Amino acid sequence: MAVINIHVRHLAASAAEAGSLLDSLASEDDRLWPAPAWPPMRFDRPLSVGAAGGHGPVRYTVERYEPGRWVRFRFTGPRGFDGFHEFTVQPTPGGVDLIHLLAMHVRGPARLTWPLAYRWMHDACLEDSFDRAERALTGSVRRPARWSPVVRVLHWLADRAIGPDAPVSESGSATTASVAG
Repeated sequence: MAVINIHVRHLAASAAEAGSLLDSLASEDDRLWPAPAWPPMRFDRPLSVGAAGGHGPVRYTVERYEPGRWVRFRFTGPRGFDGFHEFTVQPTPGGVDLIHLLAMHVRGPARLTWPLAYRWMHDACLEDSFDRAERALTGSVRRPARWSPVVRVLHWLADRAIGPDAPVSESGSATTASVAG
């Protein structure tokens, strides 16, 4: 099953300002990723091609990176996620579009886990990320994202299953030491 998922937020800011948010991903001063509401994005080194890591059970490596403009992450987990996700900063009249594209084929268990759980969580996390970007660049959020009841339940279950900051293996599973007892 093919999945194409796109989120776009127009921001009244310059490409350089939005690009600085992109470049802050997974750093101590990350101004784009919506932690602590969502598991933080972490890598084994600063944002650069070849950096490996992810967020929560989702694992990936940085496949391409053009500072201030574009970063593409290739999925390595969970099993059955074959594809990538990326952030792009696109200058537009009157500002910039911050774009997130997820393109993948799902196979095996992911044929069920993507539509039943990951898609809901992904969409909510991305909208929270875009709210964070809008607040950082403009000082406010015109229409803040709201979690659906499904997202609230899934988020609650995920926090209890592996914990909000549980380390994960490359397969996307919580490591034994991280499972709450």
